[in-house]
Amino acid sequence: MSDLRARPKANFIQETDWQELYVLTNHWKSDLLFYKDDLKFMHHLIDKYFIWITKKGNLKDVQKVGTAILADSKACDDLIKRIEEHLSHLASLIDEPFKNDSGIFRDVHQELEDDITIFTKAVRKNRKQLFEVTERVLDDEQLVQLLEK
Repeated sequence: MSDLRARPKANFIQETDWQELYVLTNHWKSDLLFYKDDLKFMHHLIDKYFIWITKKGNLKDVQKVGTAILADSKACDDLIKRIEEHLSHLASLIDEPFKNDSGIFRDVHQELEDDITIFTKAVRKNRKQLFEVTERVLDDEQLVQLLEK
């Protein structure tokens, strides 16, 4: 699962039409909006139970994963902004296909896709780390009783 590309073929970005790239970019935006909500939930989870943690090692672990999740949230917001600009540019290319340098734009599209792939891997890694830390802290701090209330 080292390559998360959602393209149907290897040279898709360089060969497809603008409408197809627009649809693909909208998929990316939808995925990122989901990740934004997911990150918000994870941050809320940390905030809600952080105050009950008493052991220093657990505090450090939770702070570390919390910092990573905040960084992911910022990266997500930045990617969403880039995608919105990209969609606007794509719309203008659909309207006037010969006005801009398509090769450069397609390279930018490729770079955006690569950045989304890197972001997705980071979020998955940090989510897994949060779940592992949460499970360990709940057992170690005996916070399970708080969850049942």
